[in-house]
Amino acid sequence: MPRPTPAQLAYGSCTVIFSTLAMLLLSQTSSGPGIAVIALAALALGLLVALTVPSPGTRTAQSSAEPAADEERVPTTL
Repeated sequence: MPRPTPAQLAYGSCTVIFSTLAMLLLSQTSSGPGIAVIALAALALGLLVALTVPSPGTRTAQSSAEPAADEERVPTTL
């Protein structure tokens, strides 16, 4: 598995922090198991977000590998 990019780390970390705060404020829980469930849910959401952020190398590799379908080839004879 390749190393995560800085963008993936940033998006995942921000998602974990903000979703944890939002869920804790909305649920108003103060019990240990409730906080643990919220923390695990936030970590899972952050991991999902970090893995779905496209890496910069995948777009260029796909676009250069596939020829354009609507491109018309014209013979060049002199």
